[in-house]
Amino acid sequence: MNDYITVIGGGLAGCEAAYQIAKKGIKVKLYEMKPIKFSPAHSNGNLAEIVCSNSFKSNLHTNACGLLKEELRILESLLIKCADKTCVPAGQALAVDREEFSKLITKEIKENKNIEVINEEVGIKSKNTIEEMSKEGIVIIATGPLTSQSLAEQIIKITGQDRLYFYDAAAPIVTKESIDMNIAFWGDRYKQERQKEESIEEWKNRIKNEEEQNYINLPMNKEEYEKFCEELVNAEIVTLHEFEKREIFEGCMPIEIMAKRGIDTLRFGPLKPVGFTDPRTGKHPYALVQLRQDDTNATIFNLVGFQTNLKFGEQKRVFSMIPGLQNAEFVKYGVMHRNTYINSTELLDETYNLKTNNNIYFAGQITGVEGYVESISSRFSSGIKCNKRF
Repeated sequence: MNDYITVIGGGLAGCEAAYQIAKKGIKVKLYEMKPIKFSPAHSNGNLAEIVCSNSFKSNLHTNACGLLKEELRILESLLIKCADKTCVPAGQALAVDREEFSKLITKEIKENKNIEVINEEVGIKSKNTIEEMSKEGIVIIATGPLTSQSLAEQIIKITGQDRLYFYDAAAPIVTKESIDMNIAFWGDRYKQERQKEESIEEWKNRIKNEEEQNYINLPMNKEEYEKFCEELVNAEIVTLHEFEKREIFEGCMPIEIMAKRGIDTLRFGPLKPVGFTDPRTGKHPYALVQLRQDDTNATIFNLVGFQTNLKFGEQKRVFSMIPGLQNAEFVKYGVMHRNTYINSTELLDETYNLKTNNNIYFAGQITGVEGYVESISSRFSSGIKCNKRF
């Protein structure tokens, strides 16, 4: 048997699992195919790159995700510690500077004397397959939703089932300096609700001097909103002939698909105007777009809830119709990608161990959990279980 544990995948899953194992003095070989090979949604060579959103959701202890994060802090989760260190303003949520977060994780992992990072796609070499590795020791598969074709085929073989999948999307990002702040304003929806009794002049003065500036808000009137929705539902999307046949993830649905479900869908969803006043009119806006800070220096912002599969040119055209974004500079456009996961309830036991192979564990989003924090938690569990067995 090997004197080390193998972890496949250097995303959020693999990094947390590797860290928890190494913390107990056990050697880890962490395989990550970047920068030799990239998935359709990844773009830099660092570990733990996050692509869909920079938010780890609420920090409040009144909801499950907030409680789970607090439990992970108590248990000394590496990823939550790094998220706290690289956080950016996001109201009651924990959001991070994506670049700084992945840089910090990479530094922590590579400086750990018990972790060897191997930049190689598992299975390319004849003896370097999941099946062969598991004959010699414990293997944790944490390849995430963007598992490569080669690895997916190996997982099909060891599980005896075809992989399941759905389509996920990421939102575009714009520069702050290109946002028209004569229209846009800073504010936190729920803080605004608590102070909704103040006059419009009092509100303007408070926003102007607001110390805790969390979201940039772009108000829309009825005419602006309806014209935007009309253009959105008629805009060109990538691979139109296939798209309607795909399985869409309801929790991260492309905004153009939501818009097709009815004219009011967006303003009761990601464009809800609850808790705000339009400084142009002194009245509540008909709809409202929020932008969340995406880096520590507040130079770029992502469009919250605007994950999309529109062609890049159409994203520029349609999203520039939003008041305040008429001259927006897009540093990154939204993309669509296929996510892979396994039938965990049938294949795995309560410790994420494959029922048919005692040496193989799964962790992270490939197990079907939804969300960064939930994925970190599953990886934490896999790492702790392997420590006990080793």
